[in-house]
Amino acid sequence: MRRRTFLSTLPAGALLAGAGVANAAPSAPQSTGGAAPAPARPADPFAGIGIGDRVTGPKFVGRSTVWGAHGAAATAHPRATLVGIDTLRRGGSAIDAAIAINAALGFLEPTANGIGGDAFCMLWDPAQRKVVGFNGSGNSPRGLSLETARSKAREGYLPSYGAVTVNVPGTVDAWWSAHQRYGKLPWKDVLLPVAELCEEGVPIPQVIAWYLERNMAGFDRQSATIEENDNRKKVYAPGGATPKVGQMFANPALGRTLRLIAEHGRDAFYDGPIADAIEGYFKRIGGWMTRADLAAHRTEWVEPIQTNYRGVDVYGLGPNTQGLSTNQILNICEQFDLKSMGFQSAASIHHQAEAKRLAFEDRAKWFADDRFSQTPVAWLNSKEYARQRAALIRPDRVMDRAFPGDAPTQGDTTYFSVADKDGMMVSWIQSNYRGMGSGLTPDDGQGGTLGFMFQNRGELFALTDGHPNVYAPGKRPFHTIIPGFACKDGNPWMAFGVMGGGMQPQGQAQIIINMVDYGLDPQEAGDAPRWQHEGSSEPTGQLAEGVGELFLETGVPAASKAQLEAMGWVLRGPNGGFGGYQNVMMQQNPGGRWTYGAATEMRKDGIALAY
Repeated sequence: MRRRTFLSTLPAGALLAGAGVANAAPSAPQSTGGAAPAPARPADPFAGIGIGDRVTGPKFVGRSTVWGAHGAAATAHPRATLVGIDTLRRGGSAIDAAIAINAALGFLEPTANGIGGDAFCMLWDPAQRKVVGFNGSGNSPRGLSLETARSKAREGYLPSYGAVTVNVPGTVDAWWSAHQRYGKLPWKDVLLPVAELCEEGVPIPQVIAWYLERNMAGFDRQSATIEENDNRKKVYAPGGATPKVGQMFANPALGRTLRLIAEHGRDAFYDGPIADAIEGYFKRIGGWMTRADLAAHRTEWVEPIQTNYRGVDVYGLGPNTQGLSTNQILNICEQFDLKSMGFQSAASIHHQAEAKRLAFEDRAKWFADDRFSQTPVAWLNSKEYARQRAALIRPDRVMDRAFPGDAPTQGDTTYFSVADKDGMMVSWIQSNYRGMGSGLTPDDGQGGTLGFMFQNRGELFALTDGHPNVYAPGKRPFHTIIPGFACKDGNPWMAFGVMGGGMQPQGQAQIIINMVDYGLDPQEAGDAPRWQHEGSSEPTGQLAEGVGELFLETGVPAASKAQLEAMGWVLRGPNGGFGGYQNVMMQQNPGGRWTYGAATEMRKDGIALAY
């Protein structure tokens, strides 16, 4: 049985090539179904070289938190951050800036997101003084039956690419719905500058260039499973190759699409010329998406779920997302004195990783579209349940097997944070799912493309009768992408997130623990070495494999690694799957106005700015 990982992920094997730690061999690459293996990374000529020294703060930190009083933005691309700051300075709200940032990232970081995917958000509404959220995920096509979906399965699971993985993209309607509630600038004034950016072009940064080349190579290796392959090459590999670091890249086709949306609103995409082009494209390639599927889509405003971790109110979005997993990990960890165990100690990492294993077994058993099945959220989110689960963790030995609990009957993504002068703070996440998505880029039927790729989120459906997440027409699949939000003393504290498939709740919990238990500031919390556990049961119906594997970044102390291995953990080295973090924090200052502290991910290309 193949192990399905839900990192944002590259083609199979690409991330794991060359990975390893001193006391553990790297894991074997995934099966690619007979396809040629991805090329291995060359040996690192800088192995053993550590980070330079700063005059203040922890030595592992690469930069300072950025501070400002009027607005802040943290994204995975410098130009996207500038787009957000410019939108704020033109009088836009944090939501206006978030829409502009997301539109820009679909062009600037196509390896992680785009208008062919879904979006989720939590934000602090200063007028209501509360956290609100929306679910911007789309349904599966009405014309795609379970029987047909099963006929496309490989080894009992849906494939990673192709039309069977495509659901209705929810992002554009999420923009529209959020703008209707919270926008200040005219709709077209938010999007038209981004359309101009797509046409003008930008130089490609290092990490995105690396992902783009490997994603396109992965599609080439799996081209037999993808119904149409020419359009993606026109957009992302013009001239036969992806752009290299520092080379200019433009996407005028996406610019034209954004201009249509800017001029005619969300209906241009869901019930207008773009919808017609999408329907025609799927008819030509043998897919199932129709204009009727698109026209029926609506963003759902939802009430976030909440827990309290040592005095901090932590919010998440409920199923069909995995936001509840963050709360469960924290609820279990709260039963232990992590502070006294020590930062990056074996004991601290052990208890956090065991909490993840327990939470993810519940994720696999329960999480699905709540319109089709009911998850016992209140019980799974309760402190009583957390105490029961925490009692299963042994302090000196890894659990042989983690099981889901009983309840009463009843990896690629972009994340960004932005905040405005009025105190609105937005935590926004958007994704095409695995890498760039399904491999399918729609055209207009007249020789041009629409400039974006469809998501492959439908891969995450189960195919087993009776499973809450089993595929059905018109259903939303289990979703990995989750924004994060936290409050203190009734005030907003952090709009934060860690992108990257199943890493997201693990990463969010680590950020909260780093700041609450170990006193780190936003940038320090993100630069700290991370752990990631793989091998839990999955919402696709796949069962856990033993204790799984615990991946550790290089900066985890060697003594901690040795102790974890002695506890029975199967250790692995860096695999590129530790996520991408952004954070905007509001600091309440004695006798004065609050200020914003913005932090960004050193593992990505982005920057954080505040003013």
